Amino acid sequence: MNDSAAHLLQRLRERMAELPAAQRSVVQCVLEDPRAAVAATVEQLAQQAGVSMPTIVRTCRSFGFESVREFMLALAQDLAVTGSYLHRSVLAEDSAGDVASKIIHAAVSSLTELGRRIDVAVVDEVATRLAAARRIDCYSVGAASTFMASELQSRLFRLGCTSNAIFDAHQQLVSASTLGPDGVAFVISHVGRMPYTLEAARFARSQGATVVALTQPDTQLAEIADLVLAVSVPQDAVMRVGTEAYLAHLVVIEVLMVRLAQKLGPVATRGLQQFKQLLHKHGFDSAEYSGATETNDERP
Repeated sequence: MNDSAAHLLQRLRERMAELPAAQRSVVQCVLEDPRAAVAATVEQLAQQAGVSMPTIVRTCRSFGFESVREFMLALAQDLAVTGSYLHRSVLAEDSAGDVASKIIHAAVSSLTELGRRIDVAVVDEVATRLAAARRIDCYSVGAASTFMASELQSRLFRLGCTSNAIFDAHQQLVSASTLGPDGVAFVISHVGRMPYTLEAARFARSQGATVVALTQPDTQLAEIADLVLAVSVPQDAVMRVGTEAYLAHLVVIEVLMVRLAQKLGPVATRGLQQFKQLLHKHGFDSAEYSGATETNDERP
């Protein structure tokens, strides 16, 4: 954290009295509910503070930040270290209502920041590569990333793409050796430095495959990949990959899959419709399937 970002909440409190009236209103609004401020747009914050949007920008610059985005990121980082070991936003004495409100608000704030920072050009390029790929192999390691890889592979499969989810180190190397220039190795690791998965990614790239990484920016995996879907969320107080990272990864996958479906065109859309109808016909995800009622009627 740079000097401008350090102890931002404390600096806001200390300097509020010396600021012009309009900027003081902005700071007061931020201090009243800093987590809501992180999630708000510039327009929303200006309305809440009763000032113009340029005043929001001037306020951020008066604290050493070139943009509102940098200010909000520093605010989110400061909030991340003010909680407890239960959760970055929760204190030991908080009520059940406080716990629910703080955790949900923290998740919303993280997703709002993801919306501000997501590189849609990279998303579009990844979707283009996936649409053209002969085979897409999804690599992961660890509980959270393995779930994400399974979800991604399932979504690709539903869109008619040839895909696999591979969690074993040996099988990842076998995959990497057979993908070739028309294949994609889609590597998911929030931590981004698991040795054997990095080795598989490097080998896949050496064989001409496109390596896509869903990871934090500036990780070893990000350095190896051809294309990086960067996810940056505040560090969790308990788990290596916390709920906010979990949700952010799922949202990125959702955005990517919808964009891929657009690129695949009517064939993918018809396939999804047929798949839904087939599941409905056989009683999956359907309350109307008569077999479910018959099963219940047979209970003693």
